[in-house]
Amino acid sequence: MTNTEVNQYLKYGTLALVTFQTTFNVLLLRYSRLEKSGDEGKKYFESTLVLMAEVVKFIVCISLLVFQNGWVLSKSAEIFYKEIIANIHETRKLSLPSALYTLQNTLLIVAISNLDAATFQVTYQLKILTTAFFSVLLLGKQLSGRQWVALFILMTGVICVQLPTGASKITDATSLQSHQSIIGLVAVLISCLSSGFAGVFYEKLLKHGNQKSIIIRNLQLGVFSLIFGSLGVLLSLQNIREFGFFFGYTPIIWTIVFVQAFGGLVIAATMKYADNILKGFATSISIILSSVCSYFILNDFKFNLMFIVGALMVICATYFYGVSPKKESLRSPDMEELIEAEKKVTDV
Repeated sequence: MTNTEVNQYLKYGTLALVTFQTTFNVLLLRYSRLEKSGDEGKKYFESTLVLMAEVVKFIVCISLLVFQNGWVLSKSAEIFYKEIIANIHETRKLSLPSALYTLQNTLLIVAISNLDAATFQVTYQLKILTTAFFSVLLLGKQLSGRQWVALFILMTGVICVQLPTGASKITDATSLQSHQSIIGLVAVLISCLSSGFAGVFYEKLLKHGNQKSIIIRNLQLGVFSLIFGSLGVLLSLQNIREFGFFFGYTPIIWTIVFVQAFGGLVIAATMKYADNILKGFATSISIILSSVCSYFILNDFKFNLMFIVGALMVICATYFYGVSPKKESLRSPDMEELIEAEKKVTDV
């Protein structure tokens, strides 16, 4: 099997993986918020889920560091101390994005608790808009005319999805549903802002910082993520003391923990082996799968004309934003060089 064939398998393998991970994570989260559990319908605490996902992610990154150093623990411990603890000046640069990522992960649970999986998936694509905005602002990137049009279509599509479906009798149920939709929408919007800024800030550090290893950067990020995750747990400490840290945890919740923890690795693999067109394609498939599963399995969503029109616009916008002439690149030359260097480091 040639290297080209291997790369093709890896490319489409990561496409399938990111599609599965994105869809599965959203559906499981939504199901976990709909499921009846615990005393008086109480569910697991969002803060413990966020922290546990960060713990697992940190363990995975440590394992990758050890693997990269030939399973020599002493050498790995020396690198960890030198690059993360002793080099605290560089490590503390990750405090801001880690705080934003922790906030984002918490708000996503709030959002999926108040929005059906399909509406959440479509609305969350606004992170493309916020990422583009901060890329222009912080990295000085230039977007093509096609990309600006795609962003406009994206905004229009999300607005269509969020529009009310028509006049209906105002009841306590519809009033509650409207209130929940507003909470979910606000949570998604803040998450998109957080995701866009944190992602671009993290890319800037990778490109211009002294540390070029993505594994080390993820460990530096993980240190602060554990700290901020623990602070979130402290905020709900009274309830945790009463019910227990793992209150409401079921096999479904543990599955969510591991799916979220490995989500970062999936994104890294996508960055390495797939291109933006394939990532847009994966997002489109994920939106469709989430909508279908939300309708047929979760039974918390009904298709309507505005949703279908808006979802199609978002899917088209996502695809066309990733398509650019060969002479253009959605990643800067510095980022391309960084990714190529990382390939040489991680290829075994």
